[in-house]
Amino acid sequence: MTTKRIETLVDGIFAIAMTLLVLSLNVPQIPSPVTDAAVLKSLASMWGQFFVYFMSFVLLATFWRINHSQFYLIKKTDQTLLWINVIWLLFVALVPFSTNFVGDYGYLTVPILFFDLNLFMIGILFNLNWRYAVKHNFIDEDVDQEHIQSNIRLNLILPVTALAAAGLSFITPEYSSLVYFSIFFVRRIF
Repeated sequence: MTTKRIETLVDGIFAIAMTLLVLSLNVPQIPSPVTDAAVLKSLASMWGQFFVYFMSFVLLATFWRINHSQFYLIKKTDQTLLWINVIWLLFVALVPFSTNFVGDYGYLTVPILFFDLNLFMIGILFNLNWRYAVKHNFIDEDVDQEHIQSNIRLNLILPVTALAAAGLSFITPEYSSLVYFSIFFVRRIF
């Protein structure tokens, strides 16, 4: 089987998930008389929701881009690889909910843990996707072993970061999500 149908499904799910993220941001209801100062104060009180929206959008865009890069190298598929991707997309589609959960209750540990475990599963399944494709020789034959091993290492960054964020959420739930921004710096090292 070719990978085109998987890639089409991935594009669709990511487009929907990234669009749904904005629905977690509700226009504030401001009591009369409405003034610019009241609007600014209301928007400022939503900074946590905007932050989680931005972070989730950027993470989803990053996952989509990396998936696209991997499927440029994955030339064949089978039913198992298809189902690994479907289950992976199940967790991708859950990101708008986990984002909204954190946006509303990000000062508590449980919503943060839910978000972190959601991202952990995305990372684990993404890693499984690549490893399965490598093991079953679905990778373009021109890809060298060093590149394959580099992708395996890179694919461990998200689950490790999610575990670090989960651990930090027991100490400081409000700031534990900042750990995810380290992904962009760590990826450059590998």
